[in-house]
Amino acid sequence: MSPTSNIGNTNSGSESAAEVNWDELGFSVVTTDYMYVMKCAKGDKFSQGSLLPYGNIEISPSAGILNYGQGIFEGLKAQRTEDGRILLFRPDENGLRMKSGADRMCMPSPSVEQFVNAVKQTVLANKRWVPPPGKGSLYIRPLLIGTGPLLGLAPAPEYTFLIYCSPVGSYHQGNLNLKVEDKLYRAISGSGGTGGIKSITNYAPVYTAITDAKANGFSDVLFLDSATGKYIEEASSANVFVVKDNTISTPAIDGTILPGITRKSIIEYAIDLGYQVMERSISVEEMLVADEMFCTGTAVVLTSVASVTYKETRANYKTGQETLAAKLRKTLVGVQTGCLEDKKSWTVIVS
Repeated sequence: MSPTSNIGNTNSGSESAAEVNWDELGFSVVTTDYMYVMKCAKGDKFSQGSLLPYGNIEISPSAGILNYGQGIFEGLKAQRTEDGRILLFRPDENGLRMKSGADRMCMPSPSVEQFVNAVKQTVLANKRWVPPPGKGSLYIRPLLIGTGPLLGLAPAPEYTFLIYCSPVGSYHQGNLNLKVEDKLYRAISGSGGTGGIKSITNYAPVYTAITDAKANGFSDVLFLDSATGKYIEEASSANVFVVKDNTISTPAIDGTILPGITRKSIIEYAIDLGYQVMERSISVEEMLVADEMFCTGTAVVLTSVASVTYKETRANYKTGQETLAAKLRKTLVGVQTGCLEDKKSWTVIVS
């Protein structure tokens, strides 16, 4: 089934409305119509992919992804504007990050152009699932996985690039209450590990800490550096920022911290607003006396942190409409949804 034929069918005038209660949309999988699939043998380059009806995939029990975790993923969103357009936000950055991760995991990857084109095709084929303005977004999940069979420890002989999507609402309801995890670590310190890429293997190891935190009433976990246990790094799936007076600080990208695209964008928007932004090590003690704290990411967007608990100490932070976090979120979401002028040309129209 070719991409052209699928898009033609889904763009017809008889397009039916998605059967979704947009007012009750959460952050979980909603089955949509199509997924994009492109395959590549080891040593070759990705070329032509296709749109297929969304459904299960067949995979060998000896596939590299199942046995050795050879895989990476991305996450981005499509937004519907008030005038009916559908926008992506900096999809080329996701393509570049996937390529960087693929190089680290010894995998071929689609070019940035192929990546963005595939994302556009997937969104167009599922455009009836893009929520109305203000009701959510279409979350897009590109995967790059080793699907070829092997037994010995080596790169897989074949790879699959796959994109599926799902309409979603908010990842978190309200402000965050974080718990500092001081026994388990998200990534090894320094540039030798995989903390700086979206390796599939980075995520399941945080389940123990998250499960424990949520069982005790916290929203998420804040991880520390594994070398000293003195400096904050990331939440389970988001970058973090602290604000003190007129200065915004965020942990530096050093091979451990994921180079978040929302993080990168917020840094530029904050500088435009006249704030000093510092990318550096931030101690737990410094975080506990900050004025504000917030998390950024595709899923969380930009969400204020109301409190952080470290051992027996609980720090509370400013929240509400008068905070810097609220100002930055308004700018970010305004551009992403087409409500504010995109002066940096970061949005891409899907058409």
